[in-house]
Amino acid sequence: MRTLLHRLCVALIGLSACMAALSPASAQGVYDDWSSVKAPAAPALSHITVDPSTTALLVLDLARQTCHPDTRPRCVAMLPRVAKMLALAREKKITVIHTLGGASTPADVWPEAAMQAGEPLFKSGPDKFLNTDLEKTLRDKGIKTVICIGAAAHGAVLHTASSAALRGFDVVVPVDLMASDTPYAEQYAAWHLVNAPRLGERVKLTQLSWIN
Repeated sequence: MRTLLHRLCVALIGLSACMAALSPASAQGVYDDWSSVKAPAAPALSHITVDPSTTALLVLDLARQTCHPDTRPRCVAMLPRVAKMLALAREKKITVIHTLGGASTPADVWPEAAMQAGEPLFKSGPDKFLNTDLEKTLRDKGIKTVICIGAAAHGAVLHTASSAALRGFDVVVPVDLMASDTPYAEQYAAWHLVNAPRLGERVKLTQLSWIN
């Protein structure tokens, strides 16, 4: 009887293994499921009321090299909204900080995002905290919240916002003020910012008209 039961268990285990191998859940990696993956529901947006004394607006890489009409037309299209955000920030006396990457200079910045006297500028790669005094500047000014806008959603916005959150800052990202090469890149950046471990605790997504 024990031998019979043992053989039956082995047979059942083997059948289960075969069924598992045939199951879609047994895919070896994301490439196996790539064409069947569906985008999740859009993350919720929040109405934001900022404290100007403890908030900084980070204007990320809005130069012609990174916000180019041929390679990133979605960025150029959002420039009028960038101008409105900057006007709001300056009206509220929010600290405004600019960044550039690569070989870009202040002369390359689009007029809608032009710097004003006294507004700091930092140059770095996608994460603007790396090899710069950005964190020190924010701490010295008593900043607790940063608003990240600019190009590229999947580059400077994603990495600088993430880095700020991991450093303990609260982060606001207006989804209509970050642009990329494609809508998909903007979509995955937005999803990542509020779903990645430890980021969701600090990051809120919003839109320009919901910032007060």
